Amino acid sequence: MPFLPVNQSDLKERDWDYLDIILISGDAYIDHPSFAAAIIGRTLEAAGFRVGIIPQPDWRNDSSFTVLGKPRLFFGITAGNMDSMVNHYTAQRKLRNDDAYSPDGISGKRPDRAIIIYTNIIKRLFKGVPIVIGGIESSLRRIAHYDFWQDKVRNSILADSKADILIYGMGERPVTELAILLQKGIPVSSIQNLPSTVVFSSTFPAKEDIILPEAEKCSAKETFYQMTRQFEDNYRTKTIFQKTAGRWLKHNPPAKPLTTKEMDSIYALSFKYQPHPVYAGHKIPAYEQIKDSITSHRGCYGGCNFCAIACHQGRNIQSRSETSLLKEAQKHTGTITDVGGPTANMYASFCRLDFPETCKRSSCLVPDICPNLQINHSVQLKILAKIGNLPRIKHLFIASGIRYDMAVNDDNYIEALATKYTGGRLKLAPEHSVSSVLRLMNKPQIEVFEKFCKKFYFYTNKAGLKSKIIPYLIIGHPGTTMEDAFELRNWLRKNKLKVEQVQEFTPTPMTISTCMYYTGLDYETGKPIHIPKPSEIRRQKELIINR
Repeated sequence: MPFLPVNQSDLKERDWDYLDIILISGDAYIDHPSFAAAIIGRTLEAAGFRVGIIPQPDWRNDSSFTVLGKPRLFFGITAGNMDSMVNHYTAQRKLRNDDAYSPDGISGKRPDRAIIIYTNIIKRLFKGVPIVIGGIESSLRRIAHYDFWQDKVRNSILADSKADILIYGMGERPVTELAILLQKGIPVSSIQNLPSTVVFSSTFPAKEDIILPEAEKCSAKETFYQMTRQFEDNYRTKTIFQKTAGRWLKHNPPAKPLTTKEMDSIYALSFKYQPHPVYAGHKIPAYEQIKDSITSHRGCYGGCNFCAIACHQGRNIQSRSETSLLKEAQKHTGTITDVGGPTANMYASFCRLDFPETCKRSSCLVPDICPNLQINHSVQLKILAKIGNLPRIKHLFIASGIRYDMAVNDDNYIEALATKYTGGRLKLAPEHSVSSVLRLMNKPQIEVFEKFCKKFYFYTNKAGLKSKIIPYLIIGHPGTTMEDAFELRNWLRKNKLKVEQVQEFTPTPMTISTCMYYTGLDYETGKPIHIPKPSEIRRQKELIINR
């Protein structure tokens, strides 16, 4: 199966004179299931639709958007695998000089607020053609949200872009269902109840629906705090409404998680596992990073307050089968750099009660592991062993990170990590060491990390290896002080830990930590907390780096 068309030559190769759906992406087109446009495009193709991609169109040149003509059903628009503002700017609001999703890492291939810019251009050039927005930029800006780069609360990106419908989260199922409905001639304005979508409602909220504060009133910090709590408590199960620019925005509940069979079918699609030939002679850093890795699952129930993975991918772990993983592994030669997901050792785990509506926990792991959580590291270890024994595989590692609090009492798993799957360096994310800060982050207490490290080094020493644990830290999280930074520095010194990555906290849309940053309120207690200013964050970082 050839690449999805990106130009007229590709269309001629397929002998197509029209397309049903055209996807527009802020990323280069890499035909690999780790990249949003590719996986959505191949999914729609498998459903029988003619699909093309316009990767990184020049927003200053209309002809970039007309290269594939007019689609019969709709345009699907994504900023790419990253929010365009996160992609462009540092935590200090400085312009980045590179872009991992562009050829040769060159920046400037996509605009700020790519969804809004692309949508406005398409609306002007192709009047009346339905526009569907999705991807992480849309997903995490789907209701009123705080925007760090403007330092203000913005309306839903659906309202700001004036697109017809927004698909949030993992979009394979809803986008296919949407395409089928449009194929049947149903107007996009009549598609009101599709799971994992946000629309402007043609009806008023029902009695059982959740009504958030009006978007325009959420600039008030107490109102924003209340809105965030309402949304976090209800978005997984309830229909949510929010009045935005005088209209009712309707947030439908998320689609059901994909089954293992469905996951397998998606990853079995006809991906080329490489960039489109138009990039010949160029390297795309994001592809170079993942080309030797395998995605085993999606989702996360860790509930870290600074992370929006659960809001995007869901809390349910959606795992591929052993057969599916082995089939993909057989395409690799030499080293497989990672077999994992957001958290590698969540593979094949699940809630015994299937995350019921009555469960109000934000994390299945903090402050302690829920007794309903079913963890079985042996399943992952069995698959890793089979992949590692394939004749063309020389080395196999886990690089996507693990939850050490899940693994700390499983010595078999720790020994396997220490002796087989770390490649000499195991990256873990305690994020901080101070108890009060870890509570605000919704991370386990540092004693759990220390216990894990002790066991890990026991097994490396026993095997005569010199593997190291590399801690990842976040500096400047809401509620942190210079005293906390000093305590963190002393803890690092005491434990002789080498630090390679110290990340400055960035308030990204729709995280609980961002709510705390904007409101200055502890999310759990509603009491005021210290919010470090940029100058203080720099001092905290310097203290840790130069310790």
